[in-house]
Amino acid sequence: MILPIVAYGHPVLRAVAQDIDADYPQLDKLIADMWETMYGSNGVGLAAPQINRSIRLFVVDSTQIFDNLDEDEKEEYPDAPGIKQVFINARILSLEGDEWGYNEGCLSIPKVREDVLRHEAVELEYQDEQFVTHVKTFNGITARVILHEYDHIEGKLFIDRISLLKRKLIKSKLDDISKGKIRVDYRMLFHKG
Repeated sequence: MILPIVAYGHPVLRAVAQDIDADYPQLDKLIADMWETMYGSNGVGLAAPQINRSIRLFVVDSTQIFDNLDEDEKEEYPDAPGIKQVFINARILSLEGDEWGYNEGCLSIPKVREDVLRHEAVELEYQDEQFVTHVKTFNGITARVILHEYDHIEGKLFIDRISLLKRKLIKSKLDDISKGKIRVDYRMLFHKG
């Protein structure tokens, strides 16, 4: 089932999400719904806070990015062909490499894109959907998508990583989104505060 995406301005996007365990109700269905919601809105990652669940769960499919790159562009990134994976209770162990810029967007902040600096690689401890613990290092575009989704479970947004000047320049767009004055081709949930 495709779920509505929580829009910028909703408090769930600013909360630090909670760990879950294998007893979390209907987790398999929730994960399936998250994949369907992500693909239905043309996303490459989706975190549970974006569907109004303040839990440490996100899904990533960076293979879609590589599917849309030219062959010579793929060589720029060490992580081709990407991953399709579920991350539960993720914790960053270390950030590695230099920071590099890339133009990011977010389903919760539609029609706003900005260049964001992130580290080349991230070492992550997380559980898969069977609650098996993994420690793995991700790099390239995949690391970027993971770091973007990880921010969501920490109550952060990509716009927190841009300059104050750039934030001032997009303030009216952000205000419109939080007021529901935006048209997108996927369902959104707006905060009525």
